[in-house]
Amino acid sequence: MNIAETMEKMGQNARASARILATADDVAKSNAIRFAAAAIISQSEQILIANQKDLEEATKANRPSALIDRLQLDKTRIERIATGLNIIADLPNPVGEVISTSKRPNGLRIDRVRTPLGVIGVIYESRPNVTADAGALCLKSGNAVILRGGSDSYHSAKAIHKCLSEGLNSANLPPASIQLVPTTDRAAVGELLKGLDGNLDVVVPRGGKGLVSRIQNESCVPVFAHLDGICHVYVDQDASLEMAIEVVLNSKMRRPGICGAAETLLLDAAWPAEHMRVLVERLQQAGCEVRADTSIRKNTAGCLPANEADWTTEYLDAIISVKHVNGVTEAIQHINQHSSHHTESIITANEKTAARFLNEIDSAILMHNASTQFADGGEFGMGAEIGIATGKMHARGPVGVEQLTCFNYRVCGSGQIRPT
Repeated sequence: MNIAETMEKMGQNARASARILATADDVAKSNAIRFAAAAIISQSEQILIANQKDLEEATKANRPSALIDRLQLDKTRIERIATGLNIIADLPNPVGEVISTSKRPNGLRIDRVRTPLGVIGVIYESRPNVTADAGALCLKSGNAVILRGGSDSYHSAKAIHKCLSEGLNSANLPPASIQLVPTTDRAAVGELLKGLDGNLDVVVPRGGKGLVSRIQNESCVPVFAHLDGICHVYVDQDASLEMAIEVVLNSKMRRPGICGAAETLLLDAAWPAEHMRVLVERLQQAGCEVRADTSIRKNTAGCLPANEADWTTEYLDAIISVKHVNGVTEAIQHINQHSSHHTESIITANEKTAARFLNEIDSAILMHNASTQFADGGEFGMGAEIGIATGKMHARGPVGVEQLTCFNYRVCGSGQIRPT
């Protein structure tokens, strides 16, 4: 395979498909996604067989347990993928939506209208579900997409992509609307980052820090991404112990390997010491390693010392750093200094304190009395997400159908000319 030629041709085919999708009927787009969802269910055994190959190869390569968890599929996860696709299919069509309209004194009417971005490149690692989510989200928003899955999930991605292709064919939409790069050679990533001779409009990376950092540094086209998921939970002095236990345990231990998992726990010094001890012990009993500052270690046995690096580490594992803070002011300062601007949560019954937290922290997603693991496009009602963006240009937070559109201005007049 000549990778440069292959990628160039994929870019050309994607651009041609994007022109068709930009004006495609929403019924056709939605039907393609529903057909793909049905195919994923009917071909679940084949998908599981492909996934087993990936799991066996990952195990032989001694991949981390967090990666194995992200990679693994079962019947329930496959059903969730199909459900997510059907939710996306049922979303309102964003293309052509009039976002705002105004009328000028000279009679001109100016409409701001949603339009597709064009061709999107998605580069991801070990999450097979991204193949389905990204394909469906891009299609619904009128974009063509080129998917480059990682070597760890290659067999799974091919099996799921086959279902997406069948959906496109059933709806009579261009087969190149959703393409999967047919190689795990990293040279293909390099070609994508060059922009495919102007045919690529935006890149979305989903993966570890190394992958995202490379893409942000090397890409010749705009990037929607987050580099780290250093998420915090702050337990305020007005938090109930029962809620704190439930939210913190879920934030950390539901799935420790996802980007929305809590990595640092901040405990208000005014919260009862006995509550702190119980909360930390519950984390330990759940199998979580606790790395804590001196104040916490004095109160609770079995904690390892936390060092400065722990406050900026994304563990993606059953490990959490715990720190004593003097109230919400110090919590906000710590988060703004150490956060990756992904997701933060406050647990408190004090609405005024919660309002300060939500107003003064500069992160994409902020929670009040809720688990950080709700940082997910599906949980936001988007059906799924193509990724979480922590930048401030165009898209921020979960990137769903609306975030995969841009807009143009449409000016309608009745012969007006501009005076000299």
